[in-house]
Amino acid sequence: MAITITEKAAKHIQKSLNNRGKGIGLRLGVKTSGCSGMAYAIEFVDQIEEQDQVFESQGVKIIIDPKSLVYLKGTELDFVREGLNEGFKFDNPNIKDQCGCGESFNL
Repeated sequence: MAITITEKAAKHIQKSLNNRGKGIGLRLGVKTSGCSGMAYAIEFVDQIEEQDQVFESQGVKIIIDPKSLVYLKGTELDFVREGLNEGFKFDNPNIKDQCGCGESFNL
């Protein structure tokens, strides 16, 4: 099962890559953090590592390390605006619980 992104997320990522002037995609990962145990990590990628898994959705490359892939399989990444706030939203079918602020989760 792959990682997918919505059209809105793809447009935002592509615009950000264009503004940076470099980059081949977006790295998604997880790290130990927060009150529920794990948090998402996002960064632009300029070079793909040998062990990375690469998915392409909506014309954008999504790069994930093998350890994070276990937690992210089947996830859809969206970019949403809610009032004055905007940001990426993860629809991760693997989550069993998340903290009240939405910053961390557990499986």
